[in-house]
Amino acid sequence: MKHIDEPRLETDLGYRFQYLTEFMGFTEEDIQTIHGGAALLAPLVPALVDAVYAKLISYDATWRHFVPRQDGYAGAIPAKLEELTMDHPQIQFRKQHLARYLEKLVTAPYDGKLVQYLDFVGKIHTPKAGNPHINVPLVQMNALMGFVADAVNATILGSALPADAKTKAVRAFSKLLWLQNDLINRHYAA
Repeated sequence: MKHIDEPRLETDLGYRFQYLTEFMGFTEEDIQTIHGGAALLAPLVPALVDAVYAKLISYDATWRHFVPRQDGYAGAIPAKLEELTMDHPQIQFRKQHLARYLEKLVTAPYDGKLVQYLDFVGKIHTPKAGNPHINVPLVQMNALMGFVADAVNATILGSALPADAKTKAVRAFSKLLWLQNDLINRHYAA
């Protein structure tokens, strides 16, 4: 039986990530599968980003979080929710961030720098980083992650890849998105 220093899981990001990857069986082969999927997924990133934002705009509980100034955005912000449209510059700014995030998942080396980035993705949706007035409820983050996971799976399953490659890709991306989800959820702990 391997000993895990449970308090350290809460204080040492690298240790936490190592434990999670080992426990889930997220291996170098999974990373190679994800990187190998870049050619398949990269051309689909704009459509995936559009689908995510079409889902977000369809609920006031998710869309309202885009009214406050987003960290790093210097342009005009809407005065109220009804003024926030898909073509608003702040939404275009956010869509670019999501596209870069998705591209990074399939191209970046899985090292300490990427782990810190994935952790920051969780933190930025809380008052702990970026704009202190942005606090996306965990239920909305979980809903979004579920939607993204389904969209990625649908993309893979709808591809022309052989069945065994589809299976490997779905499993690899599922583990990756669970890792990301943990690095989101940890910033909501009391």
